[in-house]
Amino acid sequence: RPQCARQGSNAVVNMFERLFAKLNETGERYVVVGGVAAVMHGHVRLTADVDLVVDLAPDSARRIVDALTELGLSPSAPVQAADFADPSIRESWVTEKKMMVFSMVDRANPMHAVDLFARHPVDFDALWSRADVIDLHGIGIRIASITDLIDMKRSAGRPLDLDDVNHLERIRARRRDPPR
Repeated sequence: RPQCARQGSNAVVNMFERLFAKLNETGERYVVVGGVAAVMHGHVRLTADVDLVVDLAPDSARRIVDALTELGLSPSAPVQAADFADPSIRESWVTEKKMMVFSMVDRANPMHAVDLFARHPVDFDALWSRADVIDLHGIGIRIASITDLIDMKRSAGRPLDLDDVNHLERIRARRRDPPR
């Protein structure tokens, strides 16, 4: 059993390493949010995807979806990945389809999924500037500050997010990070 768990953990770390190394190669700005950010802040819980808030400028968004495509991910919806970079198309998805995130999955391994926020849930420049940078085997990963993550999860209001808020607030209190 422990060997299987270790192999599974290594597969997850390997997936994260490949993902973040590829994103960093683009030179584009992204911030990890959601469950993965909660885990990286120290809250132990399972999560099925990586949630990212990315720079939505057309060229930046295009380079990010191209990088994800190169990793073998494709949109879960029947659309072209490159369409995410078009602000008018993306806005029509948000307004007409009520899309909050654009999901890209690895069809060979559906547990490898990345959700890109279709709109910035908070001011992106502020989120970026307040983010923490952590090191994953030599790869710098920018994750939402614990306060921004708490605010985003509280705003989402789903039961799992509210449970995350309780755990993250305890972690923040232990660190003595002041709320904004």
